[in-house]
Amino acid sequence: MPENLLVAFGLTLLAGLATGIGSMLAFFTSTTNTKFLSWMLGFSAGVMIYVSMIEIFVKAKDALVGSLGQQTGNWLTVAGFFGGILLIALIDKFVPEQGNPHELKKVEDINKSNVKQTDHSLLKMGSFTALAIAIHNFPEGIATFTAALQDPGLGVAITVAIAIHNIPEGIAVAVPVYFATGDRRKAFKLSFLSGLAEPVGAIVAFLILMPFLNDVMFGLIFAAVAGIMVFISLDELLPAAKKYDEGHLSIYGLIAGMAVMAVSLLLFI
Repeated sequence: MPENLLVAFGLTLLAGLATGIGSMLAFFTSTTNTKFLSWMLGFSAGVMIYVSMIEIFVKAKDALVGSLGQQTGNWLTVAGFFGGILLIALIDKFVPEQGNPHELKKVEDINKSNVKQTDHSLLKMGSFTALAIAIHNFPEGIATFTAALQDPGLGVAITVAIAIHNIPEGIAVAVPVYFATGDRRKAFKLSFLSGLAEPVGAIVAFLILMPFLNDVMFGLIFAAVAGIMVFISLDELLPAAKKYDEGHLSIYGLIAGMAVMAVSLLLFI
């Protein structure tokens, strides 16, 4: 397992840096391709849901049943799954309401001249959004790191899904901050820093969880990761995708994401 450490840290860092890609897109494009964004968010949700229910949940159950027996292992798998859902739901409940990290912002908003909010309120909105994203990204970093540590192939799949959904989060930070300050560097910096919560989560997982990472701990973490990813998909990614959906594009993206994930998992067998 230690030989995968650098891979696990690298994948977690890549997933987090995708917020910076989002902010760069906001600065170098004049319009938001909402059709593509809707499809990609649906694709990310499809990857997350499929890999959570078909691969991660099953791996968690196998580890727990193998260590604790059929009845206890199955019960703990289910408890870990819904525990992960409860954790991310509580995070959603307590993050600042002004900074909804999954409320899509259009890059066109940068060029608006009739915004009625003051610069101070826009800067506050962008800062709260960055904080909310950082809070969300922390458990995602733990999830990516733990998965990649155990199975690099699975870690790559999770990294791709999380990176895709981090791109609009970067836009959500950059648009209000840039419009409030006119400072591209400041907007990019806040967006970039919010994404660094992912590798911070990986470092915390390494320092705190690694000494205890036996089959039982691994199974519980993976069950919780499956719950977290399903919740993010159903509560955040799909509603965001449907907001700008045209002709069921988000659902087509969801199915494509499931299909790509299914094929990639078969190739790793």
